[in-house]
Amino acid sequence: MKTLTVRLPEALVAQIEAESRRRKLSKSDVVRERLTAAERSRRRQPASLDAIADVVGSIDWLPRDLSTKTKKYLKSTGYGGKRTR
Repeated sequence: MKTLTVRLPEALVAQIEAESRRRKLSKSDVVRERLTAAERSRRRQPASLDAIADVVGSIDWLPRDLSTKTKKYLKSTGYGGKRTR
């Protein structure tokens, strides 16, 4: 295992020391656990597509291939054309 030296704010050091004493672990173990937990929580957050997957394709009146034929669809609906005033 490699050694890394960091400077932390006093308040954070106090929290780590208190947790270390309470759980009877070394400060290094507490810091390692916190870093590992933070990494896991970042990985658990759903990707953008996962977050909206349940609504993808839920609008019945849009064409299924809209993503590949966007220009054709917009042209057929008159979007972007000149409007009468």
